[in-house]
Amino acid sequence: TSVKADKAPTLDGQAEAAWNNAPVTTIDLAGGVNLASGATKLNLRSVYTGDSVYFLAEWADPTQSARRSPWQKQADGSWKKLADPNDKGGDNNLYYEDKFAMIWNINNSIKGFNEQGCMVACHAGEPGKPYGNKYTASAGEIGDIWHWKSIRTGPVGQIDDQYVDDTRYDKDKSPEAGRKSDAKTAGGYADNQTQDGKAPMYAAPHQTPAPPYWLMDKDKVALDDGKYKANDEVAGIVIAPMTGDRGDLSSGSAWKDGKWMVEWGRKLDTGSKTDVQFSDLSKTYSFGAAVFDNAQVRHAFSGGAYKLVFQQAAAPVAPAAQPATLPKTGGPVL
Repeated sequence: TSVKADKAPTLDGQAEAAWNNAPVTTIDLAGGVNLASGATKLNLRSVYTGDSVYFLAEWADPTQSARRSPWQKQADGSWKKLADPNDKGGDNNLYYEDKFAMIWNINNSIKGFNEQGCMVACHAGEPGKPYGNKYTASAGEIGDIWHWKSIRTGPVGQIDDQYVDDTRYDKDKSPEAGRKSDAKTAGGYADNQTQDGKAPMYAAPHQTPAPPYWLMDKDKVALDDGKYKANDEVAGIVIAPMTGDRGDLSSGSAWKDGKWMVEWGRKLDTGSKTDVQFSDLSKTYSFGAAVFDNAQVRHAFSGGAYKLVFQQAAAPVAPAAQPATLPKTGGPVL
C-alpha cells in the first residue's frame, strides 16, 4: 500500500521519517545463487506525493558484491579480464554485482500475470540464458522492468528502466529475447576495453587502481599502462547518468551490516508506452520482484503476483443536515 506523504523522501538509501507511515510488505524470495540457502526476505514500502511515487526496498545480503569483471594486470605485463570459470555464456556468478528487479503488468496486457506474476514470462530450459528467456506470449503483451544494478546504475543514482515484450530468442537477432531497454538520449554504461578487447582503454583519474569498480564517463582518462604493477585492477565498466525514457527512475542505495537498502522514485505518469502508468490511483497494479546476489541471471524469485494499491485520503465528512425551521408566518421553508 502506497500512502500519501507530505513531501518526497530523500533518495539516499536511508529510511528517514517519510517512510514511518508506510506499511511493510514482506516477500519471500528463493532459488537464487550465493544467498544463504538461496533465499532472502524482501521488504517493500511505498509513498506518493501529488505527482510522483516512491519505493523503499530492503533485503539481507551478507556480502556487498562490487568486483564486476575488472581488468587485472598480469606478471608478464598483459591484462586479463577476470571471469567466472563456470560461465558458459551470460552466467557470471563470481565477478559480478548485486541487483534488484521488479516487473509490472502494463495495462494488464500480460495474460496470467495478475495471478502468476513474472513467472508467466519466464521460459526455462530454452537456449540463451541459464534460467531460460524472458518474453510474453503474444504481441501487445508488455511489462515494465525496473532493474537496479549496484555497479552500473547505482553510482549514478538511477534504476535501469527497461521492458519486456513478445520477442523470441534468436542468437543473432535477439539474444536477450523479449527483454529490452527503454529509449535514451544519452548516458548508460559500456565495457571499458580497447578495440581488440585485450586491455582496458580508460582509467580512473590519477591512475588509481580499483576499487571502485566503475569509471565515471566524465572523469575517465586514457590508461597509462606504466602506472600499474602485477595484480593491480582497473574497472571493467564506464558509466554515466541516462537521459530520456530510460532514465526515468532516480535512486539512492546503501549496503550496511549485511543488508541492502534501495530507495527510488519516478513520476506517477511518465507518458511512455513502455512504462506502467499510475495515473489512476483507484486501480490495483500487479508486479513481481527478484534479488540477485553477485549473479548475472540466477536470481532469487517468488511465485505469484503482488499488488500495489494507493491509499486514498478519507473523503471529508459532509456536515450533518440541520432540521428545517419554520418562519413565524408558518409558511414552508423553500
